[in-house]
Amino acid sequence: MKKYKVGYTDGTYDMFHVGHLNLIEAAKQYCEYLIVAVHGDEVVKEYKTASPVIREEDRRRIVAAIKGVDQAEITRFRDKKKLWELYHFDVIFIGDDYKGTERWNHFEKELNEVGVDVIYLPYTQRISTTKIRQSIIADEV
Repeated sequence: MKKYKVGYTDGTYDMFHVGHLNLIEAAKQYCEYLIVAVHGDEVVKEYKTASPVIREEDRRRIVAAIKGVDQAEITRFRDKKKLWELYHFDVIFIGDDYKGTERWNHFEKELNEVGVDVIYLPYTQRISTTKIRQSIIADEV
């Protein structure tokens, strides 16, 4: 039996790539039911320098089609405590490139108060949406 009942992770998932897949597959190994949320287009515009290439509903559909994803949602905010209030997960997953950041230290403290574990999963080093974007732009020049 898996250690956790309900797991949660979220991200932009723009230009879906193997790093996204690695995170989702690793997360599913820890929980019986996995919720994967896609940041809505307006949310992404708040924290990224570029808008998503793929619209939010299309990104949600791509994520929903992945084996191991039990529920795919679109989020309208990034506050993990508020997301917990919506989805009642008992573990949240994030790439280990966020470990020790001020933002995630804060989330860890808040989520710990409601009994939610934070698991940092290995970040796939060789690929990112930013690298894909840069490669596409370089090829166009």
